[in-house]
Amino acid sequence: MGEFEDKLLTERYCIGNESSWKDVVERVVNAIATDASEQKAFYDLMINKDFIPNSPTLMNAGTDSGQLSACFVLPVPDSIEGIFTAVKNAALVHKTGGGTGFSFTSLRPSGSVVKSTNGVASGVVSFMQVFDSATDAIKQGGKRRGANMGVLEYTHPEIIDFIKCKRTEGKIKNFNISVMVDDSFMKSVVTGKSDANQMIFDEIVEGIYANGEPGVLFKDTINEKNPTPHLGKMIATNPCGEQPLLPNESCNLGSINLSRFVKEDRTIDYKRMETVVRSAVIFLDNVITNNKYPLPEIKEASLATRK
Repeated sequence: MGEFEDKLLTERYCIGNESSWKDVVERVVNAIATDASEQKAFYDLMINKDFIPNSPTLMNAGTDSGQLSACFVLPVPDSIEGIFTAVKNAALVHKTGGGTGFSFTSLRPSGSVVKSTNGVASGVVSFMQVFDSATDAIKQGGKRRGANMGVLEYTHPEIIDFIKCKRTEGKIKNFNISVMVDDSFMKSVVTGKSDANQMIFDEIVEGIYANGEPGVLFKDTINEKNPTPHLGKMIATNPCGEQPLLPNESCNLGSINLSRFVKEDRTIDYKRMETVVRSAVIFLDNVITNNKYPLPEIKEASLATRK
């Protein structure tokens, strides 16, 4: 490995007396494999870099932490107790290396009356700043900053403020943000039948052009593909947006290096790829079983769906 790779490996993944990729691989494999056959298969996967699991697995497998998942979605109820419980739960996830996604759609908009106190609500963007500040204070597993995804449905009264909340570079910096839209929203934009939706769409496009924020999530498509609809609707994703999850679900990720399967004649070695994929899936399923989840409700949800 080069100088940069050595530095990254040492600072982020090596633990105790570890000083090489081989040391990291042996620790992870010993923690994840259930028998000698899996040990050999997993070792070969990782030492050759055909497959590499997500960072929390590399950092925490075989340690007291033992939290191995990368992605979490946490619910945010519309109450002070619920909001700050979500902040606390996110902190527990971040300190072990996980990233969190939230839907803030349930929160009442800024200026709404709060009956219990006769006060007014702070609103979505204000509370996102609280989550952002908490994230800033916690370094994941002592190795890196936390990451979040903030999601808001286009029907929320604060949607324009939400779309613009990151327009100034450096604001709410520990969040990616995405607007959740449905098929009816997209149809109204295409047909020009809703000035309000067209304004929202225009603001989304302007933000993407300015600095890449916000993203767009397609609610109907996500939930049509939901493999466990009887357990609820998917309302948010992990920080990079590639994995929709139910509230309190977690998932663990892995990467396969496709360049490793290109043969000298520039064809793809699909037979070897199949072997690697099968072993990688078993590896990731073992991660789910061996994981030390940060909260009991996350453990329950994760073991129910095994993402």
